[in-house]
Amino acid sequence: MRKHIQVLGILNIVWGSFGLIAALFLMIIFGGVIGIIQAASHGDPDALFAVPIVGLIGGIILAIVLIASIPAVVAGIGLLRMTSWSRILTIIVSALHLFSIPFGTALGIYGLWVMLSDETVRLLSAGHNSIAVRSAGGP
Repeated sequence: MRKHIQVLGILNIVWGSFGLIAALFLMIIFGGVIGIIQAASHGDPDALFAVPIVGLIGGIILAIVLIASIPAVVAGIGLLRMTSWSRILTIIVSALHLFSIPFGTALGIYGLWVMLSDETVRLLSAGHNSIAVRSAGGP
């Protein structure tokens, strides 16, 4: 099960990184649209009225993507470090992944399967202690 935890950690980092890259592209796109509106408006107050609306919509979408992506990266890093807190975070993130059809759904199902396993509970509850004992020649 240790290998599944590592694979799940890497997959969460990759999935979350895709979201962060998408957020960067959204920021560029909405910034470009705002620039085009401002350049094309020629000072027309009716056209300039759209700038804050587009900015607000872009900001909300950007915030949603970041809120969905950053926890996945953090959970993946926690899983690779075998921290005890990463289990609960990964369960939450995996449940949220279920809504991203089709790849997120598969990742969410896999994540829930790995995190709800009894062996995973035992491995992650030991956290760094099991690694330190093993490297010191303990059981």
